[in-house]
Amino acid sequence: MLFKLQKYQLAWQCFRSWVGFPYVTLLFWILPLLLFNSGHSSLMAHDEGLYAWRSRQMFDSGNWINPWSQPHHKTPGPYWLIASFYTLFGISETSVRLPSMILGVLSIFILYEIGKILLNQKIAWLAAAILSVEFLWLQYCRLGTPDVPMICLVLLAILALLKAELNPKYCSIYSLVAGVCFGLGFLVRSFMIFLPMIALLPYLIGEHRRHRHLTNPLLYLGFLLGLIPTLIWLWLNFSSYGIDTIEELLEFVLRLGSKERGNNGVLFYLWNVPIKAFPWSLFALVGVFLAWRRPIYRYQLILVGLPLVLFLEITFFSTRLPHYSLSLYPFIALLAALGLDWLASMGFDGKIKIREVGKNKQTILAHINKVPRNLSYGFGVLAILLLFTSSFVFIWGSGDLRKYATVGLALGCGCLILPLVWIGRYRFGKKFLNSNYWLAGWLIPAWLALAVVAGQGFLSDYNPDMRSFLAQPAIAQILQNHSILFVKVGGKTGVLLDFYTPHHGDDVDTISELPVYSYAWISPQRVTDLSTPHRVLGTVQKHQLIQVLPNDALCELKISLIL
Repeated sequence: MLFKLQKYQLAWQCFRSWVGFPYVTLLFWILPLLLFNSGHSSLMAHDEGLYAWRSRQMFDSGNWINPWSQPHHKTPGPYWLIASFYTLFGISETSVRLPSMILGVLSIFILYEIGKILLNQKIAWLAAAILSVEFLWLQYCRLGTPDVPMICLVLLAILALLKAELNPKYCSIYSLVAGVCFGLGFLVRSFMIFLPMIALLPYLIGEHRRHRHLTNPLLYLGFLLGLIPTLIWLWLNFSSYGIDTIEELLEFVLRLGSKERGNNGVLFYLWNVPIKAFPWSLFALVGVFLAWRRPIYRYQLILVGLPLVLFLEITFFSTRLPHYSLSLYPFIALLAALGLDWLASMGFDGKIKIREVGKNKQTILAHINKVPRNLSYGFGVLAILLLFTSSFVFIWGSGDLRKYATVGLALGCGCLILPLVWIGRYRFGKKFLNSNYWLAGWLIPAWLALAVVAGQGFLSDYNPDMRSFLAQPAIAQILQNHSILFVKVGGKTGVLLDFYTPHHGDDVDTISELPVYSYAWISPQRVTDLSTPHRVLGTVQKHQLIQVLPNDALCELKISLIL
């Protein structure tokens, strides 16, 4: 029996030593969160719907340069990416979101490699696992937007720069790859790519004597190579629209930087990021403290300097939106992993010592040693509150509230792990319950909650009323067999109707322009002005699908209704 146990332990150790083991475990960790859904999908308006619709315009028209009648204000990278998946898998929500899902998984692997260089293998894996369960990151990994593709390119460029420094023999190749990533970043996200590039300058300048990246011509050559698709696109547009193409790109950035949106002031990210990244933002602060007390040799300006500069950049940029901070989340995960691992070691191993802090050193150490215990018991109280409240809502609440109650139940059950691990080790003497179990007590509750959130459709079905309306047999038959015109339809609902209407007709300004017996979507503003004979086929989000009738048909319809 003992021999078999030792044999299994040896096999497990051999498997863990396999180079692909971290990637396999991370893949099994993130894939369910990306794939779980309620069986239904509908796009999020506004941004995701816009990228899906514009990509479909390219796909339907066959014009992948500019299918619009005027210069476009964004580079075409995300449209090309989504349209390519339309070509492979057809037009659907899955095709829209697959690029972000795939590149999100690659980003997690790349972050793991970066973490191994900056810190160590254990913290690197923990950082990659934390990034997977950061809510905003997971949400955008499941949305068809260019945010995650750009971050993937930035992380790959950072990894290439680090590899170039560690492997002088292959420095030329890695520098070329880093430059290409930044060049392609412009294709994907336009001028937004310059924010992380500027944030890298403290590392590039401060550590220049060691790595010499800034004087490496291959870095700049790679950047030019990465710009080639964008330059070709600009040249082809320039032949049609002249200098207006470049002016439109620049004016769009100036418009974004000239006004606030949603009254999001300078302090917006100071509260929005900690809330969206909770509880990892708290551990990231511990990580910042540790990095300040014991600077990371050679890489302090990447681990701390880069996210700090990036935070200042997006703060002073006038248009402040939650997803603009998404580039911070990989670094929040790294710092959170550093802080969480330190707290776990303080609570279970007792090996970590703090530098001299003056006369109150012993008092400070005593308080710090109590933090893991207090956190464990605190989350135990939170677990009890969540379980009690969620059970009450689940039993006596309505159908919609029950969905949220299931999330609370999953989170409450997960939060019980922390106090159980602590009590098991220090009250019942179960020494096998080491710091790794305590770390798992932080990851598992977040994973369970997000898995339930995804399973309920909160991360895939953003407009269920639109989906249900379009799935009605009568409506679906009309949409599939007829071209639908649009009368001043705009806004978020208009974007969704653009994408979900298979046969897109012309856009007209007035209802009088509609031909007899034609079908059209009518905006709420135009509904009150309907004097043309018509019949309403359905209404969704205050937008009506109508069919235009001749005058005599209207009279017959009124008579039949009276009879």
